[in-house]
Amino acid sequence: MRHFLFILVVLCTTAPALADDWGKTGHRTTGAIAQQYLNKKARKAISKLLDGESLALVSTYADDIKSDTLYRKYGPHHYVNIPFEADYDSHEKSERGDIIKAIDTCIATLKSKTASKEEKAFQLRMLVHFIGDLHQPLHTGISEDKGGNDFQVRWFRDGSNLHRVWDSQMIESYGMSYTELASNMPQLTKKERKAMGSGTHREWLADSRVLVKDIYAHTEVGEKLSYRYMYAYFNKLRGQLQKGGVRLAALLNEVLG
Repeated sequence: MRHFLFILVVLCTTAPALADDWGKTGHRTTGAIAQQYLNKKARKAISKLLDGESLALVSTYADDIKSDTLYRKYGPHHYVNIPFEADYDSHEKSERGDIIKAIDTCIATLKSKTASKEEKAFQLRMLVHFIGDLHQPLHTGISEDKGGNDFQVRWFRDGSNLHRVWDSQMIESYGMSYTELASNMPQLTKKERKAMGSGTHREWLADSRVLVKDIYAHTEVGEKLSYRYMYAYFNKLRGQLQKGGVRLAALLNEVLG
């Protein structure tokens, strides 16, 4: 019995946590960045829809509801898988939907003159999360390895997969809270921020695809990833968090401002 308890404790303290999308810290970082750049009208509309809750707080909502079978249909809306030789318009679309179609729905509901407050609040919460997911490169990956979930690697001494490394393990290794990450992003001029926030979510998808192709070109199955990988990619990861926040604010300013 003592041996069993010892093994159980070891497993509980050493097993890697399952990751969801950016992980809570990543999503909250993107939400907190977006909150900084909302215009007055959008800020007021969002506060009314969310009853005063912040974008950081609601940013994990789409993950929080995954355990409820009523929301199971939204699972495929967190990602899109596209062959490397194709683009979004040319690849075969999933009948269950994808992140681009999901964002389309969110925007249409928020613009609707007939949708209820509850419907708009729900789609706003989903939108905050989906824009975050769109900037996690492995959510724009390939179906062969399920967006990196079947791409096995080691993270320092632990078994992991490429998706989890980008979701949460690099962020956790860096050791900053979401507020620290959000407040320590590279400073942008107004012109730089405007350029970063320009375009559509389809163009933002293409931008994420550039990074995901680079990741696959420089990561081997079974590779041990550690300090060198952090050095090579963590600033790019931070860049994705910042892009997500700036672009989310730009989109919300356009739709609600």
